[in-house]
Amino acid sequence: MTTLITDPNLDAPDDFYEALIDAHQGLDTARSHELNAKLVLLLANHVGRLDVLREALAAARASVERRAAGATG
Repeated sequence: MTTLITDPNLDAPDDFYEALIDAHQGLDTARSHELNAKLVLLLANHVGRLDVLREALAAARASVERRAAGATG
């Protein structure tokens, strides 16, 4: 069973962040959301394992909930 890698694992995180921001340049909010959704689906296809993808979804959701709780509490 493969587990989700949560430790830093990008070869060049700053370069990836810059490329991600550049990909959104000139897009309105709806197109920006569409780009994010398509990117998620492409990367999910690359991962290809439902157990790992479910783990990633749970981790992302928990992170968002923790931030929301911290912002209000």
